[in-house]
Amino acid sequence: MNFVTVLALIVSSTLVYSAPLIFTALGGTFSENSGIVNVGLEGIMTMGAFTSIVFNLSFASTFGTATPWLGALLGGIVGIIFSLLHAVATVNCRADHVISGTVLNLMAPPLAVFLVKAIYNKGQTENINQNFGYFSFPGLANIPVIGPIFFKNTSAPAWVAIILSIFLYWVLYKTRFGLRLRSSGENPQAADTLGINVYKMRYAGVLISGFLGGIGGAVFAEAIAGNFSVSTIAGQGFMALAAMIFGRYNPIGAMLSSLFFGFAQSLSIIGDQIPGISSLPSVYLQIAPYVLTIIVLVVFFGKTVGPAADGQNYIKSK
Repeated sequence: MNFVTVLALIVSSTLVYSAPLIFTALGGTFSENSGIVNVGLEGIMTMGAFTSIVFNLSFASTFGTATPWLGALLGGIVGIIFSLLHAVATVNCRADHVISGTVLNLMAPPLAVFLVKAIYNKGQTENINQNFGYFSFPGLANIPVIGPIFFKNTSAPAWVAIILSIFLYWVLYKTRFGLRLRSSGENPQAADTLGINVYKMRYAGVLISGFLGGIGGAVFAEAIAGNFSVSTIAGQGFMALAAMIFGRYNPIGAMLSSLFFGFAQSLSIIGDQIPGISSLPSVYLQIAPYVLTIIVLVVFFGKTVGPAADGQNYIKSK
């Protein structure tokens, strides 16, 4: 393969594996900026993946090529419902954020598998026929050099996620809603004094994270896994959490970090086709994303400064 072909393969595969991480990391960014730590992204992704696959298998003949997109939207809605448990626990019941998120992660896989067995009488679903696949942008794909690399046989959900990252950066830093959300995570007492409903803002942050995390799980299931089982979402939520921290709780940073982790994941699939990497044992490429996740958390967790009141329960009377 020539250089352009190799580069196109790397970019295309990176975008496919980055898309679920970008959506989920963006969701985590909003939750953390509101002051609620959400380590339950893994569980939220699991429920989004389960919902999208069941919807896809049930309605593929009805909606055709639109089925994956509708499945992703439905996965996001279920993500909102599931994340509501975390919002009630942390905002109203003032539970420890990490423990509440961990409960979501422990609850989601057995719940989803139980429902799969109840619906299909076995531990995993069939493979879907309508998936996201690869997409070529009309016109843009014909641009010399750049077209084949970025716009031909690429991931449409990934480009949606990248554009969404830019939009959500604007929302978080350039709008009144974003200012109120960030003030609830930085200094909730001061925000409350100015008339901002801190509880409402924190609910908004968690529910946004649920919606985007559910979409992330759905995109992974419908673009990569192709079906649902207990191991469909294996560490993707934690990887998105690491991408959010690596990206300094910023939508653009979270997106760029997710692209980095997506590239690391894609190496296990395309590594044998890339000169210089193909000689490495496949097991090294398979564990690379998880090793990088641990390294990023160890190196950057203590150095990255999140919102001042992140993880702290707010009591209005104080």
